[in-house]
Amino acid sequence: MPRFAANLSTMYTEHDFLDRFAAASADGFESVEYLFPYPYDATELRRRLDDHGLRQVLFNAPPGAWESGERGLAALPGREAELRSGVERALEYAAELGCPRVHMMAGLVGPAQDPAEHRDTYLANLARAAERAAAAGVDILIEPINGRDMPGYFLSRQAEAHTVVREVGASNLKVQLDLYHCQIVEGDLTTTLRRDLPTGRVGHLQIAGVPDRHEPDRGELDIRHLFGVIDELGFDGWIGCEYIPRAGTSEGLGWRDDYRGENA
Repeated sequence: MPRFAANLSTMYTEHDFLDRFAAASADGFESVEYLFPYPYDATELRRRLDDHGLRQVLFNAPPGAWESGERGLAALPGREAELRSGVERALEYAAELGCPRVHMMAGLVGPAQDPAEHRDTYLANLARAAERAAAAGVDILIEPINGRDMPGYFLSRQAEAHTVVREVGASNLKVQLDLYHCQIVEGDLTTTLRRDLPTGRVGHLQIAGVPDRHEPDRGELDIRHLFGVIDELGFDGWIGCEYIPRAGTSEGLGWRDDYRGENA
């Protein structure tokens, strides 16, 4: 049965961030993910995980100037030194938190910029990051993101991501398949899952309802069918719940509890 991780950047926002670990544990989650750990001391985050019996399964590498609108550095020529420093910082946190995977965002690219130069930079940066992360036992993930939510993001389609992973050729470079983004960009989720999960190149899944990014059973996705496909394919990783609850987080978990009940 799929294993769900609470995303503490989007869920439990009715609590202060450090109190979200307790709330997720109280609702039966065994693992968490979130965007960035860097505003907090790693030892404090480790304590929250340990106190509430949680595993950290994913966070993002530093994305550049997030508050100014930057969304990653990996595909941006001239930012290599900053990116390398960010990877080192992410790996330090990963070691302290016992986190086995780090998402490295590509960045925003304008229409007048040379896509080939950005792609060459992306491949080189990912190769270096994957090599460094391999020594720490960490996977580097890349995620296609839809252009409606994040206009100009360098990577938007699943096939592109898998091509990048194949070209880099590092066993610890994998794709983060967010079914929300994939449905918006290209749809055909069942075929995508059946095509890509057996390759071993998908390191993490995420879900949210489409089109409004609320609970995954709200909107156009048949999540019970999709969870069944994921089960059928034997995916043993985590599914991150990166959605924005319509009301209270705990009150909106009926989709998860119903699914668990049906498959108990």
